[in-house]
Amino acid sequence: MTEFGFIDSIRRAFGSLPDNGFEGIGDDCAVYPVGGGESLLFTSDMLNENVHFLRSAASAAEIGAKSLSVNVSDIAAMGGRPIATMLSLGLTEDAVGEWAEEFMRGYRDASERCGAMLIGGDTTISESGITISVTAIGRCADGNIKRRSDASVGDIVFVNGMLGASAAGLKDILSGHTDTANARVHRNPVPQTEQGLWLGGQPCVHAMMDISDGVASDLLHIMKASGVGASVDTERIPTEVSVEEAVCGGEDYKLLFTADPLSAADLERRYRERFGEDIYRIGRITGPDRSGIVWLDNGREVSPDWHGFSHF
Repeated sequence: MTEFGFIDSIRRAFGSLPDNGFEGIGDDCAVYPVGGGESLLFTSDMLNENVHFLRSAASAAEIGAKSLSVNVSDIAAMGGRPIATMLSLGLTEDAVGEWAEEFMRGYRDASERCGAMLIGGDTTISESGITISVTAIGRCADGNIKRRSDASVGDIVFVNGMLGASAAGLKDILSGHTDTANARVHRNPVPQTEQGLWLGGQPCVHAMMDISDGVASDLLHIMKASGVGASVDTERIPTEVSVEEAVCGGEDYKLLFTADPLSAADLERRYRERFGEDIYRIGRITGPDRSGIVWLDNGREVSPDWHGFSHF
């Protein structure tokens, strides 16, 4: 069973239960309306030693900050602002004490940067590597929530930053080069908190999510949820590494979003004025007549065997 096949089976198994007001499985966050035109956003992510991080290649503070950052990235991807987190830790005996204290310093520093309070959690001993589980909570105006299911035919597909450095950094780390610029990018992801909040307030922005598994996987989620197709212009992918690394590697934690083509130029201008950075057009949303992403190289269709990261 694939990861997403497993998730679909969970969705079906729980589909007959009362939702109690929640919009559940299917987006970066679950959504719970609280009245007054606002909703709470809930997301949860887990990091396992030797799968998501290596203690030999990252400091405890970096691992703590990354644990927080990859979770609040999901809040940003829905157009919300993080307000709180819950943290559960399964620690090996050698991580209790100094390592755990440094981890918490990194977690606190990242929490301060994004304005999220730690409100609870759990700790336990682990017999087989450190396990970190974070639940992040955000808040968003109902009209600003960006869902994967809101892409429209004709939309421009954007990303809001350079891609592939994290994937290249992981390769560096696995080859023993832990002090390269790309390795530092991989160890220190930056959630697009203010950018996501601003994009959430733009009516011309339709669907949005963060890039955790690579464009080759994450754009498929938007396509499936919205019932649309998409083409990507490979020569437009913003990267300083190979295009394959940029679209397949994942863990960039930039924002992938679609926008009304009539407003795209104005959106680009205003984003640049607000953040001093560019957003990048990489493709277009098309009709639902293709089974996967159509990859184009200067207008010519190509067929690379590109797939994003799979957890299973």
